[in-house]
Amino acid sequence: MEHEECAPLLALYVTGGCHLCERAADLIRGAVAAPFHTVEIADDEDLLEHYGVRIPVLRRLDTGEELGWPFDAAAVRRLMLNRS
Repeated sequence: MEHEECAPLLALYVTGGCHLCERAADLIRGAVAAPFHTVEIADDEDLLEHYGVRIPVLRRLDTGEELGWPFDAAAVRRLMLNRS
């Protein structure tokens, strides 16, 4: 059970060399203490098709709720509070 509690609740969909993706990651780190992991969309055709023109996208893994860029710290905190 403890391992599940430490698992990232958020995924940030990105691609290499994306300056907006780097800005989004920095913003998330400053907004919430929750762990997140980045997902490189270029490594998966389905992700590339789904997120290719939308990155960076922050996704809450337990609810599937997403924030598309641009988002701010307040939006990230609201995402974390939602119990959908």
